[in-house]
Amino acid sequence: MTEPTRPRLVLASASPARLATLRAAGCTPEVIVSEVDESRVEASKAADVALELAERKAADVAARVSNAVVVGCDSVLELDGQVHGKPASAEEAVARWRRMRGCTGVLHTGHCVLDTTTGRRAAGTGSTSVEFADVTDAEIDAYVASGEPLRVAGAFTIDGLGGAFVRRIEGDPHNVVGLSLPLLRDLLAELGMRWTDLWS
Repeated sequence: MTEPTRPRLVLASASPARLATLRAAGCTPEVIVSEVDESRVEASKAADVALELAERKAADVAARVSNAVVVGCDSVLELDGQVHGKPASAEEAVARWRRMRGCTGVLHTGHCVLDTTTGRRAAGTGSTSVEFADVTDAEIDAYVASGEPLRVAGAFTIDGLGGAFVRRIEGDPHNVVGLSLPLLRDLLAELGMRWTDLWS
């Protein structure tokens, strides 16, 4: 009896954290970065922005590959009703952290899975509440000087230097890193795929 063929998994993201999350979970995806202009978004609510970008990224890459399961993701931070992606400058990152400290925001990550063989898709958004520590100006300056906040949505990480500045989260920690494994498993199930079939 032959073993079922493992689906070709493609990650439509340049994020090292998303790739590391999938690899740690037993998957070995190909990485094909989307060419989507993230500044052109029609949605206004944070969760919808994340989902729209994830869907557009997955669709962009799916149009360039065949016989693949394409996973697109995008994350934004919602703070006081405002939507925040990657800060455009160090000055913006400093100003944002001065607003974030001692406050609680919600990190939304949109997920879209496209099966290029069948044309079917499944999508959803994971949301995790994040409580930030009351960090000092000196800590903010040092963190921004490290460059890390400029590379990530919301200007923080929980799996890097920024982890010490996150006091508490409610929800899936993987979602804050940029890819919710439980949500991805559910979306794959919607398309008739088993999560374990993606294991390397």
